[in-house]
Amino acid sequence: MATFSDTMAPMSISRRTFLQAAAVQIPNGRPNVLLLFADDLSYRTIRSLNNPEIRTPHLDKLVARGTAFTHACIMGGLQPAVCVPSRAMLMSGQNMFHATANVIKQKEWGEPREFHLWPEILGANGYQTVGIGKWHNGPALYHRAFQKGGPVMFGGMADHYQTPVFDFNPAGTYPKTELKPRPAHSSEVFADAAIANIKERDKSKPFALYCAFTAPHDPRQPPPDYKAMYPEERIELPPNYLPEHPFDNGELKVRDEALLPWPRTPAAIRKERSDYYAIITHLDAQIGRILDTLDKEGLTKNTIVIFAGDNGLAVGQHGLLGKQNMYDHSIRVPLIFAGPGVPAGQRSDTMVYLFDIFPTLFEMLGLPVPPTVDGKSFVPVLKDPKRRTREALVYGYRHYMRALRTTRWKFIRYNAKGVQNRQLFDIAADPWEMKNLAELPEMKETVTQLDLMMRTLLNQAGDPLENGAVLLD
Repeated sequence: MATFSDTMAPMSISRRTFLQAAAVQIPNGRPNVLLLFADDLSYRTIRSLNNPEIRTPHLDKLVARGTAFTHACIMGGLQPAVCVPSRAMLMSGQNMFHATANVIKQKEWGEPREFHLWPEILGANGYQTVGIGKWHNGPALYHRAFQKGGPVMFGGMADHYQTPVFDFNPAGTYPKTELKPRPAHSSEVFADAAIANIKERDKSKPFALYCAFTAPHDPRQPPPDYKAMYPEERIELPPNYLPEHPFDNGELKVRDEALLPWPRTPAAIRKERSDYYAIITHLDAQIGRILDTLDKEGLTKNTIVIFAGDNGLAVGQHGLLGKQNMYDHSIRVPLIFAGPGVPAGQRSDTMVYLFDIFPTLFEMLGLPVPPTVDGKSFVPVLKDPKRRTREALVYGYRHYMRALRTTRWKFIRYNAKGVQNRQLFDIAADPWEMKNLAELPEMKETVTQLDLMMRTLLNQAGDPLENGAVLLD
């Protein structure tokens, strides 16, 4: 069986040596970096891109002055809390298999190797680095990544009006006795901190600020005035709404799916989607406050702003509620770049991973990319939105699912308790993934070719399931 040690490129230099070698004299005017990260935000949640039912005026403005990547994806997750590997991939630039072994250190998926975190490198290059909000990869890595920050939440979810957070501790220790719940909505708490840090920055240095919101993760608790914007009886059901998933995908009892009983009723899904839209619109307002602060401080023209979500969410699509699946509603996420060097009003359907942000940002800043990074820079796509950096993406969820996405096809294989299932969707003709073509006789050759491509790419990525053989055969 293939292991990470077989498939991961060997480190040529240590982390400390790379940080020393990468350190350069910061030229005057090097851009600031502001990365705004949402929690459980599906790609169909920005009005100007693809959803006239939702109100996101501030993100719409960001789309207008930047480049939106409409086919940005996560790679999946090898554990039910998909947000953990997603954030590990974002910070390290490593793919799902390598980040799971190295950053998360789940040894059953491989022996840990060296890795780098992009804020850590920016700090070594003279940036003042700030981490605010949800950090789902442990206090040690938070301490390693950022020079200052807080409030920080190390858990996965919480009451949005009693967010259990810590103040930043320069020593890097966070005993539970130091938890300080904030009696305000989490999105407001984290936006307030981002605004304060921007205003109080060291003006002699550029800053790199990472603000990770816990919204719109459940419990979805929008303020009443935002909830009132979305009367439940007026919410449309998505075209791919189903009361139940058509078969056991292996994770129908996971926490996310236990939030509602089966079958999912139209009324229940309308309520879920109303709450979802409302808390997103409230989040949009807080993002607007942060972006307004950049304007007032005269920083907009010299700040690279990145907005993304850690993973998507079903919210009633395909009979599902959560993100533990391979459908586009859970794999695809919003991704917007704006600022110096980024064309305004541009959209690209080039397929990219979230862990491509690391090398893309570093190319924009003129910094060397460490050899541990798996991601590919999509700076060429900023120059030509039709440019392709990859011909296909692969995804995975635990040992239950593996998938392949090309510009036309989505192919998924399942093994739930030994029961095999396959799905094939013609995404060009069926963007809501409603018509499974996998078992049609005329699609046999296409399925065979896609299956081979999927296994090959998974093997190259370091999947320890040996081209999916353990999972799928």
